[in-house]
Amino acid sequence: MGIHFHFLPLFLTILTILELTPLSKSTPEYTTLVYKGCAKQSLSDPTGAYSQALSSLFGTLIAQSSKSKFYKTTTGSSQTTITGLFQCRGDLSNVDCYNCISGLPILMDKLCGGKPNAARIQLLGCYMLYEVTGFAQISGMEMLYKSCSGTNIGGSGFEEKRDTALNELENGIGTGNGGFYTTSYENVYVLGQCEGDVGSSDCVECVKNGVQRAQVECGSSVGGEIYLHKCFITYSYGQNGVPKKSSSASYGGTNPSSSSSSSSSESGANTGKTVAIILGGAAGVGFLVIFMLFARGLLKKKDEY
Repeated sequence: MGIHFHFLPLFLTILTILELTPLSKSTPEYTTLVYKGCAKQSLSDPTGAYSQALSSLFGTLIAQSSKSKFYKTTTGSSQTTITGLFQCRGDLSNVDCYNCISGLPILMDKLCGGKPNAARIQLLGCYMLYEVTGFAQISGMEMLYKSCSGTNIGGSGFEEKRDTALNELENGIGTGNGGFYTTSYENVYVLGQCEGDVGSSDCVECVKNGVQRAQVECGSSVGGEIYLHKCFITYSYGQNGVPKKSSSASYGGTNPSSSSSSSSSESGANTGKTVAIILGGAAGVGFLVIFMLFARGLLKKKDEY
């Protein structure tokens, strides 16, 4: 009996560790990819000057993301000037903003490959972009990405409810909220935001343009996202009005529109469940092996006595 009690504290310690060890670390929703935009032309950088300027730019943007939700700056010499900015969604805290922005340079390199002349990565909670001097400019009203839910509920009065909510968004976006506004009407949730350096009147016009595009492009879809160059708007029915899909676009050029359904988000959820199951199974097997080793040790000790 003494032998059993000798191993009991260690056995309980291992059991406690297994119970307290998290099986998986959930990823914040605001870091979900919405779309990527990568210029087709790559930087000509034989001396490495552009790489150095780009690295400096990313460092500055990341550092500022813990203090501000919008920041724009220029780095490099007269021959290698790069302008970049980031913006976080207006309802994110400074900590969440930093967490959202800090991984974007690595993600940009992974998704765009190499160093294009311009790139933009949009997550649910933030985005970052950069452009080399001389890169072709586009209108602030240029549509970069759209997504409409595959579910339609025409004839149920939904469109009237949605349009009322979107009208409230148009009226509220220019009321001194820093270019960010969210509201709801009859379970229709809407959200809009303009780039931080856009004036109030231009912001209102941009959002109105996005609203019109959403009404035309998405029809009676229960959810929609319209991303223009200088603003974006989203709406959804019966849930928080923030998109969950991802796609890609050719930055600075004509972008194909896209339509998304619930399948991609369900796929992501299933992937997370699969990882949790795998890790949980591994922990269970590990526990079983440890238990068997203890049992074997106990039997050996018993035989010796």
